[in-house]
Amino acid sequence: MKVVIAEKPSVARDLARVMGAKEVKDGYIAGNGYAFTYAFGHLVQLCTPQAYGYPTWSVSNLPIIPSEFRLEAKKIKRDGKQIDDAGALKQLHTIKSLLAQAEEIIVATDAGREGELIFRNIYYYLGSKVPFRRLWISSQTDKAIREGFANLKAGTEYDSLYMSAKSRSESDWLIGINATQALTLAAGNRGLLSLGRVQTPTLAMICSRYLENKDFKPQAFYKIQAGFEKDNISFKATSNKMDKKGEAEESIAKIVVGSPAKVVKVEAKETKEQPPLLFDLTSLQQDANKKYGYSADQTLNIAQTLYEKKVITYPRTGSRYIGEDVFEKIEELFQHLADTAEESIAVISRNLIGTKLNKRSVDDKKVTDHHALLVTEEKPDPMPKEQQHIYNMIAKRMVESFSDVCLKDITTVTLDAQGVELIAKGTVIKQYGWRLSADQVELPDDDKNADDQDNENAQLPKLVAEELLEILTLELAERFTKAKPIHTEASLLKAMETSGREIEDEEMRQAMKDCGLGTPATRAATIETLFQRDYIKRDKKKLIPTEKGLTVYRLVKDRSIAKVTLTGKWEQKLEEMRANAVSYDVFMKHIKEYTAKITKELLQLRVAITQEEIKPQQKGKIKCPKCQSGHIMLYDKVAQCDHYARGCDFKIWRTLNGVFLDEAEMKNLLEKGKTSLLKGVKNKQGQFVNASLIFEDFKVGVG
Repeated sequence: MKVVIAEKPSVARDLARVMGAKEVKDGYIAGNGYAFTYAFGHLVQLCTPQAYGYPTWSVSNLPIIPSEFRLEAKKIKRDGKQIDDAGALKQLHTIKSLLAQAEEIIVATDAGREGELIFRNIYYYLGSKVPFRRLWISSQTDKAIREGFANLKAGTEYDSLYMSAKSRSESDWLIGINATQALTLAAGNRGLLSLGRVQTPTLAMICSRYLENKDFKPQAFYKIQAGFEKDNISFKATSNKMDKKGEAEESIAKIVVGSPAKVVKVEAKETKEQPPLLFDLTSLQQDANKKYGYSADQTLNIAQTLYEKKVITYPRTGSRYIGEDVFEKIEELFQHLADTAEESIAVISRNLIGTKLNKRSVDDKKVTDHHALLVTEEKPDPMPKEQQHIYNMIAKRMVESFSDVCLKDITTVTLDAQGVELIAKGTVIKQYGWRLSADQVELPDDDKNADDQDNENAQLPKLVAEELLEILTLELAERFTKAKPIHTEASLLKAMETSGREIEDEEMRQAMKDCGLGTPATRAATIETLFQRDYIKRDKKKLIPTEKGLTVYRLVKDRSIAKVTLTGKWEQKLEEMRANAVSYDVFMKHIKEYTAKITKELLQLRVAITQEEIKPQQKGKIKCPKCQSGHIMLYDKVAQCDHYARGCDFKIWRTLNGVFLDEAEMKNLLEKGKTSLLKGVKNKQGQFVNASLIFEDFKVGVG
């Protein structure tokens, strides 16, 4: 029997259907010589510090650097404690029993770094020795699945991908666990202060941009703007900016309405504007955020759903290119869009069939694990609005990317008005090319201050050198410098992609993707983590740091853990490891040395953070029931002993059995062992009753 391990039940069901397995069992589907089973994402994780003998947080324990990392079944947090996930344990038992009967394993987890780690962790945790091969496909269509099963890859081909994933996981554990404990303890244990390898430099970019924006002092500058007309075409010309008002007033005083200005120079230049590259996940998330306000995580989830519906290719791709083999089938996809897409996309798709297609997005050398995002030949069923938006964005980008260039004539006219130089610019589109399908209003670039458009004209008349034009209007315009805007998810994703470097050219950004923060598949999760940590919040599209987020930033902004370029270099090394250019041992030796260094740095901070900065509600007069020497700190969601740094790990949720406990009731519960009679207490049967909560043997029950 061949055991196929997918990443989730829905994928296993789909694979089983295509391969003719129909017997639905508990935890798998059997038939036709196969057993299709599945994970629920990560069933196995790296062991927590407790498993290595560190049950409490203590300065003396740090840094925690295991000599060898161990694996354990997935844990979940309940009532402040880590316990085994019963569902994960049951599924692991199912997989183990299937592997005992298996002649071969077919790895069908997502074809990427994280998918490889999910399988290998299960495989090594269960101690399996069964040989395995890899199903590596870029879409979930029936055709792609059959072709994939007919062309399975040797499992060893992906050993370097696994080592890269393993290194990423272990380095995140080392830096996250140690840095978080070190900063929390150094801060006097006034609340959890979480740090991470990618999380912290991402927070630093958000905070630094926010503070730069808030501290920005606009500076006035001045421009002279004159109006002209010829051949019934009105246009304007503008001087260079002048910082001093007196200088500007002196210059404009030389000019009088009705006086002539001489055309000094007329330069006309034809430019070719290439179409945009195809979408990878990050660029799709950026545009979806600009156009529809979707978060990075929301876009990823929508794209994943479309992938599982078989209508788009693998979404977690980091490439914006396709290979020649895929390009050969592009015309078939245009025919598919011509028959099924919305009218605006269908029309252009029909026009592309049989023409010479633009091959800017075709480059075998630039395709990584998966090619750029495309629609598939599957006809989409009616779908919710959000899914339709993302599907149409991918389809529309396809017709743009393979369309002809846009040809423009850009004319720049220089005029002399009584010794003051004025510039007028005009653009004439000679061939729309790919812009026929582009948005009429281009998506805003949230991270870019547009140059002043004072001298831009929709149209210019035919002008020649030495020609004299009458000045019809004259104005001294006051302008102000603008701060870089606060980050949105679109601009943040762009910054993460390039380790914070401001690179406008999309091909140059693509070349730098291996040294960005995180990967296309993980960036959304990093941003969501910052929300979960209460480090950032949304204000419409803007990402605003909270007081807690700013506090953490101010503490670590000068430390290496907040440096974007350092994390970018690590990501580059992980990519090199995947290409067998860097060894696991060398990379992890560096990470362990860095962990020891940053832990020491953070512990030396010994900062005294005020209660207002971390926002505990108060430090109550409640004695800790565990250590008997500490007192309970009351936070929004938890109550915790203030002697955490001295080894007391007592913590309890403030909402218990559906009731939020104020200070008085928390004191009753922890010191007297029983609250007063409370309304709306949820009992074991799920009913809401009037009852007291009882605290006994460090467990809470209903009295």
